Amino acid sequence: MSDLHSINEAINAKAGRKLLPSILVGLTLIALVWLTLAYARVLFAVLVAIAVALGIREIARAFAAAGTLISMRSLILATVGLTYATWSAGVEGLAIATAIALPVLLIFRLRKGPQDFVKSATATTLALIYLPFLAGFLILLGRPDDGLARVMTFVVLVGCNDTFGYLVGVMIGRHPLVPSISPKKSWEGLIGSVVFTSIGGALSFHYILDLQWWIGALVALMIVFTATSGDLIESAMKRDLSLKDMGSLLPGHGGMLDRLDSVLLSAPALYLALELVKRFS
Repeated sequence: MSDLHSINEAINAKAGRKLLPSILVGLTLIALVWLTLAYARVLFAVLVAIAVALGIREIARAFAAAGTLISMRSLILATVGLTYATWSAGVEGLAIATAIALPVLLIFRLRKGPQDFVKSATATTLALIYLPFLAGFLILLGRPDDGLARVMTFVVLVGCNDTFGYLVGVMIGRHPLVPSISPKKSWEGLIGSVVFTSIGGALSFHYILDLQWWIGALVALMIVFTATSGDLIESAMKRDLSLKDMGSLLPGHGGMLDRLDSVLLSAPALYLALELVKRFS
């Protein structure tokens, strides 16, 4: 038992995270996703909206600490609108709702005058696109009748990328991937992500989606790129804002944005891949 404790402490020290709480939080989130999609799919959209609202709360506070103010309440209202439009009308609803929300948010910002308008408007636009718009593709994945299979495949792909990139990086990582942005990420971890996500993609496409395994392996490579890029983008934001984590809501993960970083860029990628497969198969 003491040996296991020592190993766990060594992993925690090298990774900068507490491993066991991180695993428990991850499994809890997966269970929530599965339950909503299996028994009341509309609740999945509500779950996504709640996660995005928490992310907006975190990013608004982070920007405020750096001297840039955005309207958290307005962005949360926009999230509700985008979520409803996406669930009701699909990708067209997401596009139209975003096109309406952006100018409304900018017009609303005029009430505070020209002081720091460009800085605030730019941060507001980033928050709108980065969070509710990109998260809308999660809702698009869960919206069809086979939404459970689509989202569970997505969970397998992103989970394999994050988990095995983390484990391989912790165990044998020696060569930093982008040390100026994320010193703990390594080339070895990236290779682990590529190998195990490809295996996970092949298996999930074959057994969950009933599609050819090699399509899953190819899609997995795209997910490794988007998920890793999403993680690095959020790391760059934190470094620019002088933050370790965007929040402390999720034990072992940090804030909600620390959990969503790889998801937000990967959801549109998988949605596009599945649409292309549907069109050309």
